[in-house]
Amino acid sequence: MFPSMLQRVMCQGPEDIKPQPEQGLVKSLVAGRTIAAAAGYRPQGPDESCAFGSMTYFGLCGLGGILACGTTHTFVVPLDLVKCRIQVDPVKYKSLFTGLGVTLKEDGAKGLAKGWAPTFIGYSLQGFFKFGFYEMFKVWYADIIGDEAAYLYRTWLYLSASASAEFFADIALSPLESMKVKIQTTPGFANTMREAFPKIMNEEGLNGFYKSLVPLWLRQIPYTMMKFACFERTVELLYKNVVPKPRAECTKSEQLVVTFAAGYIAGVFCAIVSHPADTIVSKLNQKKGVPVSAIVKEIGFMGLWKGLATRIVMIGTLTALQWFIYDAFKVATHMPRPPSGEMPESLKKKLKEPGK
Repeated sequence: MFPSMLQRVMCQGPEDIKPQPEQGLVKSLVAGRTIAAAAGYRPQGPDESCAFGSMTYFGLCGLGGILACGTTHTFVVPLDLVKCRIQVDPVKYKSLFTGLGVTLKEDGAKGLAKGWAPTFIGYSLQGFFKFGFYEMFKVWYADIIGDEAAYLYRTWLYLSASASAEFFADIALSPLESMKVKIQTTPGFANTMREAFPKIMNEEGLNGFYKSLVPLWLRQIPYTMMKFACFERTVELLYKNVVPKPRAECTKSEQLVVTFAAGYIAGVFCAIVSHPADTIVSKLNQKKGVPVSAIVKEIGFMGLWKGLATRIVMIGTLTALQWFIYDAFKVATHMPRPPSGEMPESLKKKLKEPGK
């Protein structure tokens, strides 16, 4: 699997390019920036920084993911801190504004930035794998099923590619997420990542960094599936029903506005589907040696939804900014445009056949 994939994605300069057979959705390429189902390797164009489907392309996607995820998650650390505290102590931190007030009173403005370092490092690592591997799996899976199936079942393509990417992204994120939650929700435990790491290692060993990995998967994989699939399909719907002109005729600035709007809509749904698991992750990292079943029994069904309003504001804003930064990075670095996502010509011909 991997040798053949690596062979296919070798990046080449324009002078080294040899004619390549068309693969996947490459046959339906059109002008205009798009984010849609994609497949196959495409030679590097004259104004492009690398070849579509090359290792350089996937690496740049990963770098865009670092910028998108690392910066945005760090930006909303105050909201994340209050959200986590509402989840673990809803009596003291009753709401977003109450939580902000209590934190400012007890810790000052500096207290709102607790956990920023593991947040920045952890979500930068996660962003690299989330976006880089998503683009790679999307190309690979579309190659496997072919261009017609990739178009007809593109929502399933987005879902499967994003789930596969997030599986690996969370393995990188889990140790940093454990430190972040400990710093933010356990008074007196640690104020910095340098303090938290040795304490967790001495008290719980490696298990302390990965004990919440399964709940993290349960939170992040549905979140990421919704994030990518909902975003991709929302972009399609906005261009089809809201934007008054075809996507290819929109300026880059207009397309980035659509990206931000679709990202915020996707973020609201992301927050809802992943919130119960997010609450469990916060509780697991707050307490030592407590099974998931005990936590669910303790807080009850309604307790799983504590802090949802705060998380919707946080995740909606965060997701919109992530997509905006990611797409702006691809524009700024002159990355090749993915295939258009239009119906392949071969499928159009089949549908025009009598009896179809």
